Amino acid sequence: MKKSIIAILVGIVLILAMIAAWFLKIAPPSLLISLFFVVVWLAVAILTIAGMRKVFVKGGQPGWAILIPIYNCYVLLKVAGKPGWWVILMLIPLVNIIIFVVALVGLAQRFGKGGGFVVGLFFLPFIFYPILGFGDAQYMRPPALA
Repeated sequence: MKKSIIAILVGIVLILAMIAAWFLKIAPPSLLISLFFVVVWLAVAILTIAGMRKVFVKGGQPGWAILIPIYNCYVLLKVAGKPGWWVILMLIPLVNIIIFVVALVGLAQRFGKGGGFVVGLFFLPFIFYPILGFGDAQYMRPPALA
């Protein structure tokens, strides 16, 4: 499966290179620079979404939940083992940053990762979510209460 994903990505890059070569003949350089940044932004967004989707699935939640705006925060809190009503706190400016970091700490703990991984999830989510989702990290469910 990984080989097919790599083949698809290589194909996309080749197609984009051909489009860029065609644009070189008709487009000003500023348009090419803008196009480059749009392509990079899309790649980062797709990596983050795909990684978070796999994290949700590993956590026993629906993967499609990543595409629905406030509901994905609720699902992230559930996967992290935090109360769902914290989503309301995520709507309050400045408080939302603290709640988000606490949720990331819970998420990292559920996958057996430490504080450095939390920093990575916060600042480089397009790298660290795919590591959690596509890597060999196992989701650890909370112990059942008797």
